[in-house]
Amino acid sequence: MKNILHYLEQDTVLGHNPMVWAIFLAAAGVSFVVLYFLKTVITWRLKKIPQKRYLNWLKHTLHTFENTKVISLIAVSFWIGGLFADLPAHIEQDISQITAFILFLQVGFWIDTIYRDWYTYYYNRQMKTSPATVTTLGALRVVISAIIWICIFLLALDNAGVNIRTLVTGLGIGGIAIALAVQNTLGDLMASLSIVLDKPFIVGDFLIVDAHMGAVEHIGLKTTRLRSISGEELVFSNTNLLQSRIHNYGRMYQRRVVGSIGVTYQTPPDLLEAIPPIIRAAIESQKQTRFDRAHFKNFGGSSLDFEYVYFVTVADYNAYMDIQQAINLILLRKFNELKIDFAYPTQTLFIEKPGSKDANDNAVGKTESSLAPATSSSPAA
Repeated sequence: MKNILHYLEQDTVLGHNPMVWAIFLAAAGVSFVVLYFLKTVITWRLKKIPQKRYLNWLKHTLHTFENTKVISLIAVSFWIGGLFADLPAHIEQDISQITAFILFLQVGFWIDTIYRDWYTYYYNRQMKTSPATVTTLGALRVVISAIIWICIFLLALDNAGVNIRTLVTGLGIGGIAIALAVQNTLGDLMASLSIVLDKPFIVGDFLIVDAHMGAVEHIGLKTTRLRSISGEELVFSNTNLLQSRIHNYGRMYQRRVVGSIGVTYQTPPDLLEAIPPIIRAAIESQKQTRFDRAHFKNFGGSSLDFEYVYFVTVADYNAYMDIQQAINLILLRKFNELKIDFAYPTQTLFIEKPGSKDANDNAVGKTESSLAPATSSSPAA
């Protein structure tokens, strides 16, 4: 043992006493084991707290603490090891600068974790009451994260002795060159800001864009994503989206419905006169409707046509279809009760005998073909 100690005291490793290096590594190793053990124990204890006693701040603290990187523990361990060993001044300075740089990055991870947790909590809470606020915050989320990391990185470099003024100037000149190279991306970024500020649509709105339709799921810096009725995701460039004609059904507060009914020409005038009030009564019998008008519109090719207009006071399409179905069933029952016949597309052919002056008196036959009732209704937003 004396020979080993004598060797460690006399020989050198990397130009320094091996005993100093041994003390440094031993202290660093013990420090790392202790720090890693403390992290594991604290995380385990926080997870053992009953869920009913969990507070929001406690959940965020646990998530933040779990995001402590192993490299940060190693850096702190080396710094602690340097306190126990009599290392040369320049090595201690290098260890301190490296440790500070890594700790700045670790602080960046902690801040970013806190921000992301807050964003998720705020998103879930505001989505039910204020989707517009969520849309604005979602579009700026990446920008805020980038600002956080840029500030952390610049502070870390400044602490390491790097002249960040020169770096910032270089980034400014390089930024101009990059801006010229990514004009399309910057165009999408400006379009994203336009969506955030002008709010032509927000998360949750149902849009029809040209031949595509879907509900808005995400508004990003470059693209906006919609979930179509059939289930697939539709991705639109923000610039192209704003250049398209957008039908935003999320802003619909009521639905205008225009319908028509055709009855046969054999219907007596008294019954024709009773049809508009019948239609009005059928519409007004339904909740969430507002009657507008019902009229004998015109003499059709094979029917006497009535047109009616009403409003559904809710935007839900299923509610509109339920109301229209109920109105149709009421009209069908009432018309059957009054023996009013719905018109079918028909065609009558009169054949005139040679030399006859009156085709009606000398008609020898007629043919009729029936296809379907001449009734229809169409919603208009």
